[in-house]
Amino acid sequence: MHRRKFITLSSIGLIGFSSFGIPMNNPFSTEDLLGKGSPILKGNGYQLLPAAHEAFKKMSAAAAKENIQIKPVSSYRSYNHQHSIWKRKYKKFTTNGLTPSQAIKKIIEYSTIPGTSRHHWGTDIDIVDATPPQPKGLLLEKNFESNGPFCKLKEWLDNHANTFGFYLVYTNRKDRKGFKYEPWHYSYAPLSIPMLKAYRSLDIQKELQQTNLVGSDHFSTNFIQAYIQENILDINPKLL
Repeated sequence: MHRRKFITLSSIGLIGFSSFGIPMNNPFSTEDLLGKGSPILKGNGYQLLPAAHEAFKKMSAAAAKENIQIKPVSSYRSYNHQHSIWKRKYKKFTTNGLTPSQAIKKIIEYSTIPGTSRHHWGTDIDIVDATPPQPKGLLLEKNFESNGPFCKLKEWLDNHANTFGFYLVYTNRKDRKGFKYEPWHYSYAPLSIPMLKAYRSLDIQKELQQTNLVGSDHFSTNFIQAYIQENILDINPKLL
């Protein structure tokens, strides 16, 4: 099926896919799932798939009524964009004395291996509140807790984000593994859930073993299997 036709239909949500003749098993291209495609995106200062964009606008408008100005920090990222983040961090950590394996472990505390990021899908967005004075480091856990500048946003999202289809991805559940807690990272579940299902049908281990990334020669089979289970799949259960 032509990608443009699918994205247009996705703006009305996933309900009724079969009535439009769209296969329910995997309507997403491998290229788009890996961040290598050219999806149609919408947004002013951010980029999301049409359905996620409409839901985000409604959520932002509702928050604005309570003097909370939701500010996108990061949304869609292509494979190449994620690759540049990976290279920059790998160089930084190895230059500072970490071994390649240590550098990779440090990177995946918060950043994904290119080709495995949820930000490739156009469903996920990192947000803060533009209303208070902005701290030097925006995406830090302390900013969303106690008396942090974004604690009001965090409280509002805890109570209302799910109503608009957005769910926190990397929760603060104590037994969760993989990426560290990110109180700023939300995903539009009506699209990201089936996209994750489609992504899981890919041979991710093969993709990572064949990738040409700096440090990828240290991607052992055990490392990749643990990364898939802990970093990709150990997320908010409501997004599985």
